[in-house]
Amino acid sequence: MAIVKKINMTNQIMIAMVLGIGVGLAVGPSIEPIKIFGDIFLNLIQMSVVVLVMGAVIEAVGDLNAKGLGKLGLKMAIWFMASTFLAAALGIILGYLIQPGTGVEAQLSGTVVETSNSSLSEIILGFFPTNIIESMANANMIQVIVFAVLFGLSISIVSTKMDVSILKTGIKQFNVIILQIVKMIMVIAPLGIFSLLAWVTGTIGIAVIIPLIKFLAAMAIGTIVFLILWIIITAAYVKVNPLTLGKKLSNMTLVAFTTTSSAIALPTKMEDQETKLGISKRISRLVGPLGMALNSNGLALYLSLAAITLAQFYEVHFTLTDMLQIVVLSTLACLGTVVVPGGGLVALAIVIPSLGLPTESIALLAGIDWFSGMFRTVLNVDADATIAMILAYDENELDYSIFNEEKVKEL
Repeated sequence: MAIVKKINMTNQIMIAMVLGIGVGLAVGPSIEPIKIFGDIFLNLIQMSVVVLVMGAVIEAVGDLNAKGLGKLGLKMAIWFMASTFLAAALGIILGYLIQPGTGVEAQLSGTVVETSNSSLSEIILGFFPTNIIESMANANMIQVIVFAVLFGLSISIVSTKMDVSILKTGIKQFNVIILQIVKMIMVIAPLGIFSLLAWVTGTIGIAVIIPLIKFLAAMAIGTIVFLILWIIITAAYVKVNPLTLGKKLSNMTLVAFTTTSSAIALPTKMEDQETKLGISKRISRLVGPLGMALNSNGLALYLSLAAITLAQFYEVHFTLTDMLQIVVLSTLACLGTVVVPGGGLVALAIVIPSLGLPTESIALLAGIDWFSGMFRTVLNVDADATIAMILAYDENELDYSIFNEEKVKEL
């Protein structure tokens, strides 16, 4: 037991990941019952995500004035859109360089994915809740965030007219308690991740990966290239060592990679932003939840790469205009997309029919969705954290002593 305590959470998760894959491949389909432990872990984490997001956004916005929120919100939107657009463009480039759709010999698995027939106006209208309790019950993050922003803004406005310090303190204490719940649940993260990966590799195996190994390789290369470029850009902008920044992101990267869910990785991301990157709580608790719902670099990369892959599979040739459409569609489809495992298929059902490709082609990528989701989530989570760091720097709320603390201890 003493040995286990000496191994930090990052290394425990890494060990669990390797063991899970190994045990799954060794045991095979009979390992399926172990999935219940992974499902329990996922359920427990997701149990707190909605109230964590709502509480964090209310607290962050409630401490801002309306003018400050508008200025910070504009900066946030620019960075979100720029990074997502860049990721989608990278997916196009990799698709034509690696050619993952050529030579694919895979049969449609029969997976049915519900397509979206909503118009643009209906999609926009869906951002705004009619019943916040229903929105929370359905884990509709966009609607929850809209309500939380309005609630926080109302606190900010009312606080200029009357004393609402008791309410603010209550919200802060509530958030601390929710984060404590998440920390308690994260103790079983290695067991949950071991169970999930053992189940995936045991029941699906590597057979489904082989026909589309080039696609997963392209996702892996895209993830690494984007991360390196984005870490260098962030480090240069905020004036820190890029290698140290990469190391500081390692824990949230592992959690994102092994759980394939931005929502599940959110508590770890927010804690690491504040305790490792030196981002203020105000910025962290505003940008973290908003980034989870609105900034999906990994998904944008996946969608554009998937579009090119499927086009190559069906021998469809895109023009430059078509490629620009893919980038724009991939960027917009990320807004409010489901932040739990499997959300990539829903986004694909929006993009693929819009490009004239058959909807059933989505089933080609359904079998490897978990594996491609690993790379998607890493980009989603790490990009959120680095953008939060950039915004904290702009607002003079980046604590370099915290960022360099671990380095000092090692010396």
